[in-house]
Amino acid sequence: MFDYTFQWRSALRALPDMLAGALVTFETAVLSMIFGVLIALALTVMRESKNPMLRGVGNVWVSIARNTPSLFQIYVLYFGLGSLGLHVSSWIALLAGITFNNAGYLAENFRGGLKAVPETQIRAARSLGMSAFQTYRMIVVPQLLRIVFYPLTNQMVWAVLMTSLGVIVGLNNDLTGVTQDYNVKTFRTFEYFALAAALYYLIAKAIVAVARLLAWRLFRY
Repeated sequence: MFDYTFQWRSALRALPDMLAGALVTFETAVLSMIFGVLIALALTVMRESKNPMLRGVGNVWVSIARNTPSLFQIYVLYFGLGSLGLHVSSWIALLAGITFNNAGYLAENFRGGLKAVPETQIRAARSLGMSAFQTYRMIVVPQLLRIVFYPLTNQMVWAVLMTSLGVIVGLNNDLTGVTQDYNVKTFRTFEYFALAAALYYLIAKAIVAVARLLAWRLFRY
């Protein structure tokens, strides 16, 4: 017989701490996206390079990131490096793991977006006297951004959700970590994690809403 008594008041009293944890979650996701985009751009250039070593490094990074679980990547960075005497904090391991994963997926998105830009446009721009830098800045990059914008949005949402893996390496100041601490103290698992799930849902929906607004402003023409 179902005799569980819900105690939402205790969960709501924890809401300020959980919101502070949600801020840490969002900041971690944003940083992972910034670093991930920068690395992904470098990986895209490396994979298009004629140098076999650069091309190989880029392909190996993308292959590992896309074909191994994020959990394993974070474990290797935290426990694996620790066993070699290279100790990093839980937050650094989480940030590095998500960044590694983001870079791999985004590099593939950028590569696909680059292939979608007709090469005839590049040749036409060069024939008009544009330098390679001007061609990419004025012709290629604007089209590339339009193509990869929504995949970037999806990856940002995924990064937010992946921050929950930080709890497995002892991170306790993000949303999942704060929720787990309260759960251990009160054993009100349903209430706290239901509230945390609602916060994750709102963050994800906010990201999608902002992305749609930006897309409307940036890509109207």
